[in-house]
Amino acid sequence: MEKQNLKDGENCTVIGGTHKGKSGTIADINTSKTGHITITVVQRDGTRFKTLGKNVITN
Repeated sequence: MEKQNLKDGENCTVIGGTHKGKSGTIADINTSKTGHITITVVQRDGTRFKTLGKNVITN
């Protein structure tokens, strides 16, 4: 797995997966048992969703 420079509080845009096209602020970063980075994204209206770190780019 390649290391991404994701940080809590950064703005990001989802570029792949179910939530493609949405954007928000990174709120929680975890590494799963299989080594994949998962993050929680909080949108401006307060809606939260989880996605894989490889599916986002930071703004």
